[in-house]
Amino acid sequence: MKQSLIRLASLIALSVLFFSLSFLNISSGIAETNPAETYKRYSVVFTDSFDTVISFIAFSESEESFNATASQVHDIFLYLHKLYDRYNSYEDEGIINVYTLNQRAKDGPVEVNPLLFSMLQFAKSHYPETNGKTNIAMGAVLALWHNEREYATDHPDNARLPDMDELKSAALHMNIDDLILDPDAMTVEFADPEMQLDVGAVAKGYATEIVAEMLLAENVTSFIISAGGNVRVGDSPMDGRPNWGIGLQAPDGDVFAKSEIAETLFLSNCSVVTSGDYQRYYTVDGTRYAHLIDPDTLMPGNAFRSVTIITKDSGYADLLSTAAFLMPYEDSRAFVESLDDVEGIWLFPDGSKTMTDGIAQHAQSQGAKNTK
Repeated sequence: MKQSLIRLASLIALSVLFFSLSFLNISSGIAETNPAETYKRYSVVFTDSFDTVISFIAFSESEESFNATASQVHDIFLYLHKLYDRYNSYEDEGIINVYTLNQRAKDGPVEVNPLLFSMLQFAKSHYPETNGKTNIAMGAVLALWHNEREYATDHPDNARLPDMDELKSAALHMNIDDLILDPDAMTVEFADPEMQLDVGAVAKGYATEIVAEMLLAENVTSFIISAGGNVRVGDSPMDGRPNWGIGLQAPDGDVFAKSEIAETLFLSNCSVVTSGDYQRYYTVDGTRYAHLIDPDTLMPGNAFRSVTIITKDSGYADLLSTAAFLMPYEDSRAFVESLDDVEGIWLFPDGSKTMTDGIAQHAQSQGAKNTK
């Protein structure tokens, strides 16, 4: 119920925000005739949001109608990117974002857009469920890793790890209870002035779900959004296939060199979100250090090459995939299997993989086919 209310607040806020952009004009509806004869598949790619490539594919009655939809999808992603950004200020555009909060919330309550407030409330409310592994309040720790990763980009021969004493000092300021959220005033305040937010573990998935639900609300139902490791699909494609084919990227390395796809899933009306060590990382003395940092060890997780979560909500899948990646396999599997309507796939450093029983029936490697 809490998750539904939070999402509803986001959708209401987004509807108001984009009403002036005539968002209602993107509705495509479902024709009474054969959809395969009426609707065609169109696609577009964006590269200016969430530091990743975002592709949007949908079936539409015309290219003009699709382009109008795609333009609004792009606008929403770009706005949410700015709202959830911790590295840049957009106050000249009237946006109070995560960066602004990290500067001001230590001095008292800061009123924020409902789309930002709801995402923070969503992440905080699910923190206990992830056993503390997905913690948006550990920005001070993540900043130290980010700085060294950036330094390594310019000085690869001198790449280094963050100082452990500095990490431990930063870890003293990542108590999620110090994030004070007032839903009545829509304000955010830091009880610990040295706490910093980093919402990278949930923001992209949360944004993807907002976009998906707005599309569904406007009857644009047959679509697939791919935002980095976050995939959200709507109703089945209008070309006769019962499901979308979703490819899971194979991590780099010799053990996966035979194919760029580690698995193909056939699914509709759900999210497939992957956390892995192969997109954002750097190397020190021949060892790879990923961007996914365990709040208990203050070091990157290394039990897996990737963990994929399959569930309905993309924001939920995003924070679960981070948590599952940072647990030992036995704990990670038990964690996923303890959750309702959640499935998982694990890829290991030796090239092997395993998955929960519920998703195996949708996996090509287990005999699933995309036919009626």
